Amino acid sequence: MVYQQFRRKVANIFTPTTQKLQSDSAGAADFPHHRHIRLISFNIQVGIATAAYRHYLTKSWQHVLPSQSRVKNLDRISSLLRQYDIVALQECDGGSVRSNYINQVEYLAEKSGHPFWYQQLNRNLGHFAQHSNGLLSRIRPLDVSQHSLPGFIPGRGAIMARFGLPDNPLVLVIMHLSLGLRAQIKQLAHVYELIKDYEHIVVMGDLNNHADQLLGNSPLGNLSLQPLPTALPTFPSWRPERTLDHIMVSPNLQIKNAGVVCFPMSDHLPIAVDIAMPDRYQTSRVG
Repeated sequence: MVYQQFRRKVANIFTPTTQKLQSDSAGAADFPHHRHIRLISFNIQVGIATAAYRHYLTKSWQHVLPSQSRVKNLDRISSLLRQYDIVALQECDGGSVRSNYINQVEYLAEKSGHPFWYQQLNRNLGHFAQHSNGLLSRIRPLDVSQHSLPGFIPGRGAIMARFGLPDNPLVLVIMHLSLGLRAQIKQLAHVYELIKDYEHIVVMGDLNNHADQLLGNSPLGNLSLQPLPTALPTFPSWRPERTLDHIMVSPNLQIKNAGVVCFPMSDHLPIAVDIAMPDRYQTSRVG
């Protein structure tokens, strides 16, 4: 019912591809010249806590069957997420047997106090699995759209959300890229076409490669995106060696703080950043 009421209020500004945008808030307060936004990206591995390579074997059953520990793990994750304005989630389950039919994006949004959330279902295996990306936000989006990414194996996608000034928005893209470089280049070329005409851009997610490979071998490099100042390994969470998770921003968005969060509740560690918006920037935020 809450979703239906919200959708009636804002149906005039959302395209048909954004009908999954959810909200439990009827209104948002404007705050001019909001300068800093806190962002975090986290591959949550459908709520499976992995702390060693052997867990890929011993906990493999949790990818297909429910576990009593999963909700407790999601509650712990939500305690971290509530510290951030915008959250990018990868490897969520949209509601199947393995998650006890809990939509993990919705659950985390409710538990962490983010009134706006969006689930992108990328690979629908019916009752067995609902592979999804997710967006949680305290800032009211102008609009949200989902995009299937090309690849040899279907099931990869991107969420694109616009915030703030309609004539000059902050554009945020959440992705979970394929494992192979050739597929990644095709996927980033597709994303480049979506965002190339915007000035303020944030690209974030599990990109499954190092930043120099991603920016040097795809059209995304033409945007002059800034990776975080130093390489920050995020995988595996118990002994980070590979920088697979990223938040990249356009040059006009100043990175204030950035780092990997020591929060080993998945096989990836989350990565977080505070960005400063341009002086003229305004947006809307709940609360």
